[in-house]
Order: sequence, then C-alpha cells, then structure tokens
Amino acid sequence: MWNHYLAYFFGGVFLTNAIPHFVSGVMGRPFQSPFATPRGEGLSSSTVNVGWGFANLVAAYFLICHVGEFDLHSLDDAGALGLGMLLFGIVTARLFGRFHGGNSPPQGRTSL
Repeated sequence: MWNHYLAYFFGGVFLTNAIPHFVSGVMGRPFQSPFATPRGEGLSSSTVNVGWGFANLVAAYFLICHVGEFDLHSLDDAGALGLGMLLFGIVTARLFGRFHGGNSPPQGRTSL
C-alpha cells in the first residue's frame, strides 16, 4: 500500500504544479517553465504554459485515479494527496516568490 500513498503524494505534486501554469496560460500571461531559458527562471509563452499545465493534470490524473483505489473519504489517501500539494506548494511559493515579490511581506507588515 505504501506505493499507493507515494503515487497519491506525487499526484498532489503534479496537481499543484498544473494550477499556476494552466491558469497563467489561459489568462494569456507568460510564466516560468522548464522549457524557458534559463530553465525554470525565464518566461514561457501562455500557449506553452497551457500545454505544460495540461500535461501535469494528465500525470496527476493517472497517479491519483489509476493507482490503487483512491478514496477521497479516506484520511490516508486524501492526506497523502494533500501533503504532496502542501509541500510542493510551499516549495513553489518560495521558488516563484523571488520573481514575483512573494517572499517579502507587504509594506507595514511583518512576516510570521
């Protein structure tokens, strides 16, 4: 069963990665991607980001829906998925925050 939890964890990672790429792409905005120069730092076109976001959705779908019997009501299954989403969300917030001003608190506020 541990391999199912690992698949759900990485399904959460791919699902989290799909969101900013797909949303930026459909909004017509460029965004960092592994296809840009420099890799992961340069901006890719909105079309590339729609494709990359969709590819991540497909990977998440297969990891979540075709490995084992994922049950959203199961705390173990949902917890593995949620943990992958949370941890990768924190990683990407730190990575992309340096490009978009997300790592510094707004004026007049302190960080926790």
